[in-house]
Amino acid sequence: MICGGALLPHPPIMVDGIGKPDDLSKVRQTREAVGEIDRIFAELRPDTLVILTPHGTVYSDAIIIYEDSKLTGSLRRFGLSRSFCWENDLELAEAITKISNEAGLPVHLLDYDVVSQGRGGEVLDHGVLVPLSFFDPDWVTGVKLVVIPTRFLPFEELYRFGKIIDEAAEAVDRRVAVIASGDLSHCLQDGAPVRYNPKGAEFDRQVVNLLNNAAVEDFFNFDPVLLEQAAECGFRSIIMLLGAFDSCLIKSKVHSYEGPFGVGYAVASLLPQGPKAGLIEKLFNRRRQQIETRREHESPLVSYARGVVESYVKKLPVSEVAGLEQYKQERAGVFVSIKKYGQLRGCIGTIEPTQENVVLEVRQNAISAATRDPRFDPVTEDELTELIYSVDILKPPEKISGIAELDPKHYGVIVTQGKRRGLLLPNLEGIDTREEQVAIAKRKAGISQDDDVELERFEVIRYQ
Repeated sequence: MICGGALLPHPPIMVDGIGKPDDLSKVRQTREAVGEIDRIFAELRPDTLVILTPHGTVYSDAIIIYEDSKLTGSLRRFGLSRSFCWENDLELAEAITKISNEAGLPVHLLDYDVVSQGRGGEVLDHGVLVPLSFFDPDWVTGVKLVVIPTRFLPFEELYRFGKIIDEAAEAVDRRVAVIASGDLSHCLQDGAPVRYNPKGAEFDRQVVNLLNNAAVEDFFNFDPVLLEQAAECGFRSIIMLLGAFDSCLIKSKVHSYEGPFGVGYAVASLLPQGPKAGLIEKLFNRRRQQIETRREHESPLVSYARGVVESYVKKLPVSEVAGLEQYKQERAGVFVSIKKYGQLRGCIGTIEPTQENVVLEVRQNAISAATRDPRFDPVTEDELTELIYSVDILKPPEKISGIAELDPKHYGVIVTQGKRRGLLLPNLEGIDTREEQVAIAKRKAGISQDDDVELERFEVIRYQ
């Protein structure tokens, strides 16, 4: 059974022997709150700790659980010589893997040496070791460990995986405490790891409020743009932690929150309070309905782009789509974008027309976005039901004299230096300033941020 859970931050600077006295005083509330979690866990007496870390090795197509019989590591690179060694609860790890795979969720149990592709190194990262360093040896000695790096799966799948941890604990008769290791926003002030963004504080306020109120379902209504702007590393760990409590009511409490170094540190406890109906079926049904509703209202060009990709992947003829006649009379540059679970899955386009008409331009670029974007593997058949498409028809670009003539919500930008050319579409989530827009376009073109470039702007007609 899941006997308890916690959200714990993992800044090495809050550990004795690493942080200087002045640094430690700045995170006093966090250190005291982690001490409260230590006392709560001591009373719970778990047999095993399951730690969800955002800093472990991640595979693109599966969740990984470390299979090493001994899980070792140190904080040596942060200046602390202390080493850690925990016994892996392989019976629980194997049960999680088995139940996950039976449910169609790919999970692999692998030695760290295999996961790291022979590069060696220590198994336990600071996302695991910082929280563990605060636990009292009087109760933690003899407690086993299971370490699971978090992964960029859709939130519903991560939540379901958390539920599987609970099912596996029941199957092997373990008292399990789950730790979501994670910091909140990384952009709370100038000098933070990520450039200051006021959205970081807003993100942290919302997460703390939801945790305090055990508002589990509201985590699935979270603004994806705000999530991206916060530059966090704990949200997915939290989703998995909440999933572990899917079958029970939760008593939750945020013990502290502070961000003295520009990164949000929240400490929270979760304790089971009795059975309740789970959310998993509701969450998956809602996701399916959202995709179906969007597809029912697709524009003809988007419906055509989707049909082209599905036919190409399945090796079938492309079906006819009504409403394309006017586009067969026009020529323009076109970009086709594909997203999966809110994340970009492919985007390819042409600045100027290369085909006889817009329809053929869409056909060419839809196939390229799905199969030839160098940032991603080609789309596979089992992904097709989860993909969302958009089509941008570009209006002719115009040269501008400087960055002041840009508006990232209204205009796209083209940067040129010699033979290097980079383009960024307008009105993209998370891009709010001209400077960000130009910087990303330069990066796409392989142009140094300090180099001068010629600027062009353009408008698009976006179809969804």
